[in-house]
Amino acid sequence: MQEENLSEIQRINQVMLEADCLADEQAISQAFDRMAQEVTERLQEALPVVYCVMNGGLFTTSELVKRLKFPLEMDYMHATRYRRQIKGGELHWRVEPEVSLKGRSVLIVDDILDEGATLAAILEHCRQQGAKEVLCAVLIDKQHDRKAVEGFKADFTGLEVEDRYLFGCGMDYQGYLRNLPAIYAPKGL
Repeated sequence: MQEENLSEIQRINQVMLEADCLADEQAISQAFDRMAQEVTERLQEALPVVYCVMNGGLFTTSELVKRLKFPLEMDYMHATRYRRQIKGGELHWRVEPEVSLKGRSVLIVDDILDEGATLAAILEHCRQQGAKEVLCAVLIDKQHDRKAVEGFKADFTGLEVEDRYLFGCGMDYQGYLRNLPAIYAPKGL
């Protein structure tokens, strides 16, 4: 077993060594500062509930909410299409929101807007639960023409990046490397 772990560690480390850095730690920090200012302008008097979309949104939510200096409530939800793969499949709900959305201003925070099918389904779910307004914030908007909903954009976006497979800042490479403080793309993907 230990030999298998070493082989896996070497493989993942090799991916990291060969990866292209698309946004360094400073660019990420600046993006979060700007997003926090925009969110504050929009929601500082709304007593919003901020929902973290697990697992990818954990990093983005943490970095964003620590910059928000106004009262808010927090909860999480878990819906995924990736399930440790590099291509999305069918939407799978693991945990639905527990805090009531009825009449609330809701901010959904996730790591990336890629095709957006997962995020669009989450936003619609919140609307159906009676939220007064539903907004979304993502660190990354991947630039391509394959959005699940034509013209879909997040209300608050940190960075726009090229259409490559990404990891770091909450996004994973086969379940690993979510913890990295910058955005990377593996060679060839």
